[in-house]
Amino acid sequence: MSVDAGELQAIESSLRHALERREFVLHYQPKVNLETGAITGAEALIRWLHPDRGLVPPAQFVPIAEDSGLIVPIGQWILREACRQARAWMDAGLGAIPVAVNISTVEFRSKHFLEGIRAILLETGLEPPFLELEVTESVLMQHPESTASVLRALKAIGVRVAVDDFGTGYSSLSYLRRFPIDVLKLDRSFLHDIACPQTKDAAIVNAVITMGKSLKHRVIAEGVETEEQLAFLRAHRCDEGQGFYFSPPVAPDQFAGFLGRGTSSAPVRYLNAGRSESLLRQTS
Repeated sequence: MSVDAGELQAIESSLRHALERREFVLHYQPKVNLETGAITGAEALIRWLHPDRGLVPPAQFVPIAEDSGLIVPIGQWILREACRQARAWMDAGLGAIPVAVNISTVEFRSKHFLEGIRAILLETGLEPPFLELEVTESVLMQHPESTASVLRALKAIGVRVAVDDFGTGYSSLSYLRRFPIDVLKLDRSFLHDIACPQTKDAAIVNAVITMGKSLKHRVIAEGVETEEQLAFLRAHRCDEGQGFYFSPPVAPDQFAGFLGRGTSSAPVRYLNAGRSESLLRQTS
């Protein structure tokens, strides 16, 4: 809302040409097994390299893309490029890891959403279990019946579904029982004061981890930035972590370097030694 109408119109106009001009790139942030230290996946995050404005943060253009409907073709490009990259890493012998892509409400509700997923998987040659779609609670809880139908179709294809920013949306937990969900991504806001006994964040995080495990969902903590946060999550048996403590989002070739160097034991060895940075950050 702080952007005036002229600025909004200028950004929207530039967005309409950004795809054909190949101004978008994807960076990838690793997900890490908190017990073994192995890289377990990557989240694809879009970046816009504007010829005049330079690097435009996603927060400045993604909402405009959603409001204008441009998020559908942009989202298709993200899906296609992320799947292509994951397949390329596999073909290069760097390991088979799933790639996660954020899906907006507009994309999820679009008429050809499922058809597009199938076509992109076929085109890129990526096996469905190596694609993970991240949707927020608010997306899931709009029109629950049609949501359940789409999720069942994704399950039939073999694609995995993660609930992003878990704990910040609707208070109803019924969808965890009704919908075929694979992953809960604990929102980063709960990690800020996790080590402070005066807050309730630690109890919330522990409850989410326990609930996720009882429902046989993987639990991933977003926004891991400190050793104290990592120690708490490991002590409470959170499955995976993601955040700047391990690595910021990086370009595909840099992520390939992580995969090429990494063994499941190396990052843990550094973390257990009490280093302030993980192996991934040191190589970034």
